[in-house]
Amino acid sequence: MEHADNQAINFRDQAELKEQIFKILDFYYPACIDHDKGGYINGFLNDGTINDTTTKHLVATNRYIYIFSIGAILGGPDWCLESARHGIRFLKAHHTDHDNNGYFFELDGTAVNDDRKMAYGHAFTLLASAIAYEAGIEEAKSILDNVYEVLERHFWDPDHALYKDEWDAGWHSLSSYRGQNPNMHLCEAMLTAYEATGEQKYLDRAYTLAESVTKKLVERSGGMVWENYTPDWQPDFEFNKNNTKDEFRPYGFVPGHQLEWSKLLMWLDRHRSEPWMLETSEDLFHKGWKLGHDSEHGGILFALSPEREVIDDDKNYWVMAEAISAASLLAAKTDRTFYWDVYDQLCQYSSEYLMDHEHGGWYKLLNRQNKPYSNVKTKPPKTDYHPVAAYYQSILAFR
Repeated sequence: MEHADNQAINFRDQAELKEQIFKILDFYYPACIDHDKGGYINGFLNDGTINDTTTKHLVATNRYIYIFSIGAILGGPDWCLESARHGIRFLKAHHTDHDNNGYFFELDGTAVNDDRKMAYGHAFTLLASAIAYEAGIEEAKSILDNVYEVLERHFWDPDHALYKDEWDAGWHSLSSYRGQNPNMHLCEAMLTAYEATGEQKYLDRAYTLAESVTKKLVERSGGMVWENYTPDWQPDFEFNKNNTKDEFRPYGFVPGHQLEWSKLLMWLDRHRSEPWMLETSEDLFHKGWKLGHDSEHGGILFALSPEREVIDDDKNYWVMAEAISAASLLAAKTDRTFYWDVYDQLCQYSSEYLMDHEHGGWYKLLNRQNKPYSNVKTKPPKTDYHPVAAYYQSILAFR
């Protein structure tokens, strides 16, 4: 698994980062294009063998659209744009609820398997349609406009300046659960939509979300971002207790999410710079790194208890990607040696343990000793969107 010449990869070089993105795309394309049912195939073993042809997850569909759109934006071959357009067609035809509006969370082929309306899924619909539009797919604009309206009408909570989480298909029943995770991805999606369209409403909303989470919510949970909340946005320390493996609602303080918010604050800072952004970004970065970094085996551990003790010492691929992204944006902003060192260290770690230099793509989950748990490279909703997004943000930062 170790890559003999990974010392040779210069992760500070934009051309090298671009090459890493295309290596990921090459793992998925063309096998991920489902010519039979439309959309994308979501399940692959490490060597590229397909192990799930029917699951169509809203988040995965959108993440595929995202990575192929990035390929097109970076001047990749024609199949990048066509592959993204392929996903936009499927999103419009099959993930869209043509009766009630909004987007179904999961399909089995083209049949609806999970009809819930999830803020998390809508966040990625906003992200994907925005980046596809930026890549030149005009028909993505109608999805972008629609999903923004759906979010405004059904999810936005003006009293708390945050998005609610989960509705049934017909918008009759709202879950009492509230989470930071969809709000974090909505902040990312709003920044992307602002860059794609120049429309001020997206930047304003990204700013509001960043302020709500990294000022108000952080204060309520003692200086870091907790994951799960009550309907009035108080930290819920009982919800999903000790279930750190929930894909969308993990229990704990997740160091990776402190780092992801650090990245978002620096991204926001590019467009509307205020002193608190750098200050808060650095604070969250240092806490995420100090509490999460595994000084013995490298990488970043997954989850901490309310008392900030490690309760899950696995290494998750997306955590490393988000930490790389945050370090690159802070390094570009401040030019401090500390951030450059962390960036180099994490890129090296990821090259050694997470990147599959033989087949392409990243391994999903390692134990503390950096050994993979399984031979499954990707299952819904992975698609390696996190490393692609991280490298893309680093390219922009280094420009």
